[in-house]
Amino acid sequence: MDHKLLLLFSIFTFVLFYNPTNSNAVQLNTLNIDSILATNELVMVNFYADWCRFSNLLAPIWDEAATLIAKSFPIPGKVVLAKVDCDAEGGIATRYHITKYPTLKIFRNGQVTKKEYRGQRSAEAMLAFVKKQMEDPVKEFKTGDKIEPAARAVIGVFASRLTPEYDTYRKAATSLKDDCSFYFKVEALDHNLEAKGDVPPPSIEFVSNNEHIPYSGDFTMSAMTQFLQPLCIPLVREITFENAEELSEEGLPFLILFHRPSDSKSKQEFSNLVNRELREEKQNVNFLTADGEKFSHPLHHLGKSDKDLPLLAIDSFRHMYLFPKYEDSLVPGKVLQFLKDLYSGKLHREFHYGPDATQQAAIDGSNSQPVIITAPPESTFKKLAPSRNRYTLLRDEL
Repeated sequence: MDHKLLLLFSIFTFVLFYNPTNSNAVQLNTLNIDSILATNELVMVNFYADWCRFSNLLAPIWDEAATLIAKSFPIPGKVVLAKVDCDAEGGIATRYHITKYPTLKIFRNGQVTKKEYRGQRSAEAMLAFVKKQMEDPVKEFKTGDKIEPAARAVIGVFASRLTPEYDTYRKAATSLKDDCSFYFKVEALDHNLEAKGDVPPPSIEFVSNNEHIPYSGDFTMSAMTQFLQPLCIPLVREITFENAEELSEEGLPFLILFHRPSDSKSKQEFSNLVNRELREEKQNVNFLTADGEKFSHPLHHLGKSDKDLPLLAIDSFRHMYLFPKYEDSLVPGKVLQFLKDLYSGKLHREFHYGPDATQQAAIDGSNSQPVIITAPPESTFKKLAPSRNRYTLLRDEL
């Protein structure tokens, strides 16, 4: 047999029958998953299927990574690499909407993050990723330091870094470090008060655009996160080719402002509109801005070009719907009604049958004009979403 074929056969046989009994990767099931997720700061979970070739290729690498990470983080409660057999644990797979294999999800302090692991599939790369994730994101705020006006920052004042309140603050910062900058200041204590046990409590405040919002809740992870999350995660985000897949995984329709790269005016108008009128819709829609020159393909589907910028559109992941006239977005209630028409199905209906009034007139026989049936442009951003059926190979992966 040719030595290359023999090598390939050996690799295939190893992968096919790979079934270690001493793996450091924890096998999750319905009995232990909640406790494992709740009692560890960072848990990476490999959702796999035994029949999937890509899952089988990843299995030995995942176990090797688990061994390296267990050696680097030996203290209980810090980091765990785990795995779920999605055929045996269908309920868990359904719970986390697993539709492709393998899916590598990240959990912080019991909560699943929006970002999946998409780095290189090697034990060394996974170890480097975990080390980066476990770095303390809280920086010391020194005398003379300033917060940039446009930044989103959180400043905590503590007696020391050794207090349980600071540890809770650090964990909250780890969960939101991609969205906010976190700082701490050590409070100078009055030793007379300290001797009496009268130490001032720690404090936290959110700072952005010269606005200071103090935190008045308990120093628990859930209460602190509930306060910080809506402040740290902006209502309006910029979509790029790098984050489009991540945003599409959130499963919400997009309300997108397409703009010229140098057009800050329309971006500010859109941000003001969202904050003024659409804040209550954030559970139903992702508010995004997009460089209309880079995202020219969606414009083409809408029958537009960069000469028509700025413009607003909805991508429902089935179809794209153009807001008729950008200037009308400045009229109170117009864009909110546009969203309500999406929810009610009116946008889809009118694309097929024309405006509702015309359709009703045609049904009543009061208008001899025929109803023109049209089809809305197909969604283009759904093509940037990950495959729903199997794992997709990327350049730096297996």
